[in-house]
Amino acid sequence: MTSSIAHRGPDAAGYWVEEETALGHRRLSIIDVGGGAQPMTNEDSSVWVVYNGEIYNEPKLRSDLIARGHKFRNDSDTECLVHLYEDHGPDFVRKLNGMFAFAIWDRSKKRLVLARDRMGQKPLYWHQAADGSILFASEPKAILAHPGYRRAIDRDALARYFFYEYFPWDSSIWAGIRKLRPGHVLVWEDGDVEIRDFWLPRFSMSPQGLDPSDDLTHLPDKFWNRFRDAVDRHRRSDVPLGVFLSGGVDSSAVAAALVELQGPDRVATFSIGFDEKSFDESSQAREVAKFLGTRHNERMFGVDTLIGMIPEVAAWCDEPFGDASLLPTNLLSRFAREQVTVALGGDGADELMAGYPTFTAEPWRHRYESLPGWMRSSIAGSVRRMPVRHTNFSLDFKAKQFMKGAGCPPAVAHQRWLGSFDAQGLQRLLIDAPPFDPEEELQRRLDDETGERFGSEERLLYQYQTTYLPEDILFKVDRASMATSLEVRAPFLDADLVDWVAGLPYHVKRRGQSGKWLLKQAMRDKVPPFVTRRAKKGFGIPVAAWLRGPLRSWMTDWLGSDRIKRQGLFDDREVQRLVGEHLQGIRDHRKPIWTLLVFQIWYDHWLEAGSSSQSQGVGSGR
Repeated sequence: MTSSIAHRGPDAAGYWVEEETALGHRRLSIIDVGGGAQPMTNEDSSVWVVYNGEIYNEPKLRSDLIARGHKFRNDSDTECLVHLYEDHGPDFVRKLNGMFAFAIWDRSKKRLVLARDRMGQKPLYWHQAADGSILFASEPKAILAHPGYRRAIDRDALARYFFYEYFPWDSSIWAGIRKLRPGHVLVWEDGDVEIRDFWLPRFSMSPQGLDPSDDLTHLPDKFWNRFRDAVDRHRRSDVPLGVFLSGGVDSSAVAAALVELQGPDRVATFSIGFDEKSFDESSQAREVAKFLGTRHNERMFGVDTLIGMIPEVAAWCDEPFGDASLLPTNLLSRFAREQVTVALGGDGADELMAGYPTFTAEPWRHRYESLPGWMRSSIAGSVRRMPVRHTNFSLDFKAKQFMKGAGCPPAVAHQRWLGSFDAQGLQRLLIDAPPFDPEEELQRRLDDETGERFGSEERLLYQYQTTYLPEDILFKVDRASMATSLEVRAPFLDADLVDWVAGLPYHVKRRGQSGKWLLKQAMRDKVPPFVTRRAKKGFGIPVAAWLRGPLRSWMTDWLGSDRIKRQGLFDDREVQRLVGEHLQGIRDHRKPIWTLLVFQIWYDHWLEAGSSSQSQGVGSGR
C-alpha cells in the first residue's frame, strides 16, 4: 500500500504493526530532515500517528505543550499531534493551523482518529470493509492495493464527475471508498464510525461588519500585514523553497510578501510558458520577477510536451479529473522540483474574495433574466450563431458558457458555468442515468448546510470554498505536485487569515466588476501596475484547438463507437454527436469531450489494464 504512493514520500518508509493494527508512512523530509521519522509515538507508546502536511503554528503549540510537561524527542512538526491528542482527545484538531491529513491510533481505547485540514489541502480517503475494519490512505491507489478491496465504479459518483468535472463532498469514483471532507474528523471504535465537522466557513453579512478602525483607507494595509504573517508561517522549511509565479495578482502577492520577509536574492520564482500565445503568461511573470528582483527561473514548452504527458496522468491520478490545467501544473511542478522541495502558490484567493469571472457574470445573469422573453430569445439565438474561436477565454466561449447558466438558480448557474454536462446532458450521455438530479442535489446540500445563515453572496462563497476549491483546485495542485515529490503550500489558506477575511463584509472582497478588491488595493505599490488591472486568465491549455488538430486521431480512437459500445457506460449516439459537432466547428464541446477523454484514459489504466490482477465491476453508491 505504501509503495503505491512512494511519490508522495520518496525519502523514507516507516511501519508500525501490532496485532490487527498497521500504520504505514512515506516521508518527504521538510522539517527536521535527519529526525522526524514516522509512524511516531508519544512518551509511553500509547498513541501513534502517521501524518501528511505541515502545522504552521507548531512552534507555539510546542512551547505550550512543553510548559504542560510534555517531552519532545525531535524537531519535526509531527510530534505535537500525539501530545495534543493526549491532552484534548480528537477535538485537539481545532487548535491546528496547517494543511494536513493524519491518522492517530489510541492503543488503550482501540480508537482510530482521522482528520483532514479545514480547506482540504491534503487528501484523505477511507474504506470500511464488511467486517467493520477500516482502511485509509492519502490516495485511493493505496486502498486498491489491499487484497480486501474489490475494484468497482460508483455509478452515482460517475454522474457527479460529468456534472462537476471532479468528485464533490465525500464521493470518489470507487464504490465504497469515501473522502473525508475538509474540516472533518472521523472516529472509528469497535467497527463504528462517527464523522463530525470541526470547522465550517463563517461569514459576516453586515455592511457594518467593519470595526471603526478598519475603514477602507487603512484596511488594505491591515490585510497586507496579516497576509505577510501568513507567508512568514508558510516559509518554514529545512529544505530549499520557491514560489510559483504566473504574473497574476495572487502568485505575485506571495512573491512580493516573501521578498519583503527575506529579500529578493533569497527568493526563487518559477514559471513556464507555451508557444500558444493566448495561453502564455511567461512574459508577465518575467516582468513581475524583474520588478521584485527575484532569482527567476523560466522554461518554455511546446504542444508536443503537454500532449506527451496525457497518457501519464492516469498512472498517478487514480480518479478521473476533468480540469485540463492539471497538465501545466504538473509540468511547472517538475520544473520547480529540479531546484526546490517546497513551493508557495497563490491558490485560495479567488474563493476567499470572489475573484472568478463567474462572479462577474452573476449580476449580468440577473439583468438577463429581467429582460422580456422575446429579447432573451433574440440574445440566445445571436449567441448560438457566434462563430467558434479556440483562443483562451474567447468571447464566443464565454458567451455560450454564460447562456448555459442563464435562467437557473445561482448555485446551479455557477456550476453550469464551471462544469461540463448539465442534468439534461447527463440523461443523454449515461446509459444508466442516476436516480437523482445533480442540480437538485447541489441545491439541497447547500440548503442543508447554510440554511438562512448566509446571504446570497456569502452562499456562493460557501459553495466555492466547499466544492470547487478543495476538490478541483487543491486536488489538482496536490496530485500534480506530489507526483513529482514537491510540496506546495497556499498562504492564502492560512487559518488565521481565512477567518479574518471571512469576517469582512462582501463589499471589500468584491466591488463592482473587481474581484479580490482588498488584495488588489493592498498591492498597488508592491507590483507592476498591470498586475492589479489584468483580467484573470487561469492556467489553461488550448484543448479546443488540439481536439481539431494534434489530438484529433487520439480523440476519435478513444471515443470511437466500438470502444464506447463495448464499455456500455455511455450512449454512443450522444458521444458521436459531440465529437462530430466539435470537429466540424458547429459547436465548441471542448469541456464535455475532454472530460470524457480523461475518463476513458483512467478507465483503461485502472479497470481494463488492471483487470488481470484485480476483480472489477460496476457498483452502486446508493
